[in-house]
Amino acid sequence: MAERVPLLLDTDIGSDIDDAVCLTYLLAEPRCELLGVTTVTGQPRERAMLADAVCRAAGREDVPIRSGCDVPLLCEQKQPEAPQAEVLPDWPHAEAFEPYEAVDFLRRTIRGRPGEITLLTIGPLTNAGLLFAVDPEVAGMLKRLVMMGGCYFAGGRTEWNTSGDPIASALVFGAEVPELVAYGLDVTLKCRLPADECRRRFRGGPFEVVRGMAEVWFRRAPHITFHDPLAGACIFEPEICTYRTGRVTVELEAEDTYGVTHFEQDEGGAHRVAADVNADRFFQRYFEVTGVFAAIMNS
Repeated sequence: MAERVPLLLDTDIGSDIDDAVCLTYLLAEPRCELLGVTTVTGQPRERAMLADAVCRAAGREDVPIRSGCDVPLLCEQKQPEAPQAEVLPDWPHAEAFEPYEAVDFLRRTIRGRPGEITLLTIGPLTNAGLLFAVDPEVAGMLKRLVMMGGCYFAGGRTEWNTSGDPIASALVFGAEVPELVAYGLDVTLKCRLPADECRRRFRGGPFEVVRGMAEVWFRRAPHITFHDPLAGACIFEPEICTYRTGRVTVELEAEDTYGVTHFEQDEGGAHRVAADVNADRFFQRYFEVTGVFAAIMNS
C-alpha cells in the first residue's frame, strides 16, 4: 500500500451536501490518516455533530472533531444555519462540543507533526485564516494546503467558500505554505450527478446518514455537484486534474466583486490551481473507494 497521508479536514458540513460526501470518501480512502475534523461558519456545533454522526456510521469514533468559528472576519454571515442538522435525531452522535476549539486544535496538531500534514479546507476559510494570523509560522509547518475554493478561469465569478470570508481567504493565499493547491468552481462544476443516481449509489455505512442529509439538500437542487470530493480525491490521485501555476489574490476593494479570486499564471508562483478535470475518472475513483461501505452492508 502507498504511504498514508496525515490529513486534517476543515468543513462547513451541513449546508451543501458535498461536504458529507467528501468526508465519506476520506473515511473510506485507505491512504488517508484522518487526524481530525474541524467545523466552520454558522452553527459550527451542529456541524460538528453531523461530522460525528457520519464518522460513527463508518465505525470511526476515534476521529477528533472540534467546533470552530461561527462568524466570518469583518463581513456579513452568509450561512447562519446548518439545514441538514434536522437529521441529527435519527443518528447517534456526540453533543459535547466546546465552542471555538478548532483553531487551537489545528495549531497543536500541525506543530506536533511538522512537515507531514495536509490541511484540506472545504468551507469558508475563517478557521484557516485565523490559524495563520495567530501563528504565522504554522503555515510553513504544513506539508501542503488543499482547498475547494475560488474560481480562476471564469473572470469575475464569485465562489461560496472564498467569498464567504474574503479577509480570511486573503490571509490564506498570502501565507507561506510550502504548497497550496486550489480546486475552483469552474472545474468542480463538471463533476455532477442527478439526485436519483446519488440515491442509487449511496449505500452502506456513512452513506446511510448522508442519504438523509442529501434529501434535505434535494429540496433546493435536483443534483449533487461533487465540489469538495474532487479536492479530496485529488490529494491521492492528483492526475484526475490538470493544473496551472501562478498567483491567486482576493478582491477586497470593489464592493461588487468583493471576495472574487484572481489568478495570474506564473511558473514561479506559489499556487497551483486545477485547470480541467477528467470527470469520468474522478467518479470511477470515488465509487471504487467508497464501494467498501456497500460491500460491508451486503456481506
